[in-house]
Amino acid sequence: MRFLERERAALAKLLPGLDESLRAVPLMTLEGPKSPGIGLFREAGGPGLLAPTAFQGRGATALETLRVQRALGSRSPSLAVATTMHHFSMATLVGLSDSGEGLEWMLVQGVASENRLMASGFAEGRSGTGILSPSMSATVTPEGVRITGVKRPCSLARSMDLLTASVMVPCEEGEGEELAVALVPAESEGLSVSGFWSSTFLAGAESDQVTLDNVLVPKELLVRTASPAGARLDEVQTAGLVWFELLMTGSYLGAASALVERVLLNDRVPDAERVRLLVEIEGATAAVEGLARRVDEGVPDESALADSLYARYTVQDALARIVPRSVELLGGLNFMSSDEVGYLAACANGLALHPPSRSRMTGPLSAYLADEPLTIA
Repeated sequence: MRFLERERAALAKLLPGLDESLRAVPLMTLEGPKSPGIGLFREAGGPGLLAPTAFQGRGATALETLRVQRALGSRSPSLAVATTMHHFSMATLVGLSDSGEGLEWMLVQGVASENRLMASGFAEGRSGTGILSPSMSATVTPEGVRITGVKRPCSLARSMDLLTASVMVPCEEGEGEELAVALVPAESEGLSVSGFWSSTFLAGAESDQVTLDNVLVPKELLVRTASPAGARLDEVQTAGLVWFELLMTGSYLGAASALVERVLLNDRVPDAERVRLLVEIEGATAAVEGLARRVDEGVPDESALADSLYARYTVQDALARIVPRSVELLGGLNFMSSDEVGYLAACANGLALHPPSRSRMTGPLSAYLADEPLTIA
């Protein structure tokens, strides 16, 4: 089996034509701030990848989605990183739908059938908080909920149709508050997008600032959980973070795979060196695929979350060896004659920048190994 054959087969099966469309566009064009990549992803039906087929989605498994993200990362790291955030929002919405009364599934179907893109306004980038911990303030009115807050960076900021955000709202029955997920239409009055991402790397992910200033969200776009923070949502937050780690790791494996593929196709590189790289990157991929298979077996629990972090940090270490070795084997002429090699090398190192960092997780993982509950720093 050829390198990346399984991944590109999964992409061709679930999103027909997308690989060919991306391959026809130069890498540095796909990675620029005006990249056509997100539009091509939408046209291929990408927004519905994780939605069940019963709700007009593609019904992809975790393993299939991981392979799709690796394939996308090998063509456009920016697109893979950006779409991971959409899938994270979709996985969270599907998770909330499992015990819902129908409205949640209508939203899932609407996103899938109309190819709408969801940007994530969740707090996954804030240390010391759960994924669904509110990062924006909300005020309940007779018309709905008014939300104020800022999310930066926010991938898909300029192409999104909806922004998903978690807020605390008063319980409909009884006293106290419950967590809810608001779906904010991009055209809402009071929602604005401004520049934030000044780096040339991953510019195609559209990771800019989204500001909500007293934005009204109608009741029908507010998914109540009927639970206070820390109750049933623990399960949803755990599953959401596992999906985040799984697909983000796969995306950066894809960026590194683009470099490895160049080495494998270079006949001047000794066979021993090519096989060494192949073994290392496929071994790292196998660890993440094992996690994906576990997700497909059932709702991820605390031990799966721990495994997702083990796999992610294992891949980080592998990429730290694979990427510079690939650049060295490709040689100075390849590096000097094109921006692509240096660009891919820089992008592949981005996995270490996503939360939660290994340094902040040292204490929590050490405590978890001593049979204490796992916390996310």
